[in-house]
Amino acid sequence: MALAMHMSDGLVSPQTALVFGVIAAIGLAIAASRARSDLDDRTAPMAGLVTAFVFAVQMINFPILPGASGHLLGGAIVAILVGPWVGSICIAIVLVVQALLFADGGLTALGTSIVNMAFLGVFTAYGVALVLRRFARRSRAGLLVTAFVAALLNVVVASLGFVLQYAVGGAGEVGLGTVFALMVGLHTLIGVGEGVITAATIGAVAATRPDLVYLLRGSRPPVEVRGRRTEGAPS
Repeated sequence: MALAMHMSDGLVSPQTALVFGVIAAIGLAIAASRARSDLDDRTAPMAGLVTAFVFAVQMINFPILPGASGHLLGGAIVAILVGPWVGSICIAIVLVVQALLFADGGLTALGTSIVNMAFLGVFTAYGVALVLRRFARRSRAGLLVTAFVAALLNVVVASLGFVLQYAVGGAGEVGLGTVFALMVGLHTLIGVGEGVITAATIGAVAATRPDLVYLLRGSRPPVEVRGRRTEGAPS
């Protein structure tokens, strides 16, 4: 079994793939409807940029253990920069393009990957960021810690979604306990790397244009960035 978040064809039963495909389609329809209220002259260009960025970095694998590698999922980056609804669409676009053009993940299993990364991962990251938002608005350090924690948990929860899908309709020969240990264990390590990359990315954007960070909009009091006080943009 490949140790990758992009689920391959045949790893779950056709019925399971179909069910999660329908869930993904419904989720994307809801996200598209809700995203309209978040798209403005700041969010729309940023959505394009983060989609291209996530696509690029997902193509780069880094070694975790011998025979196993991982890549950035991007859930926390999109959630913090453009919000969960727009962010989920961004990740879904990346997954569709990768599956169609690069055979990264199976077409029949595309719905499972979208559910895991575009919904479970993105909304977990945003939920964590919301809980820590007051802390994130206080200082640059608080924002970086928030981004790191959100990214780490985004990866772990997405990997648990993979395990759940395998438990529901796994068609592989590997036992559920082994799948759980490998997926969650390895993706916890991947999550640490993702946390560092996410914190660096969010920090770079906030250092120059804090008004482009969805999580910081409407900040009260002002966010401290590199020693100057910058008012958060209104919601």
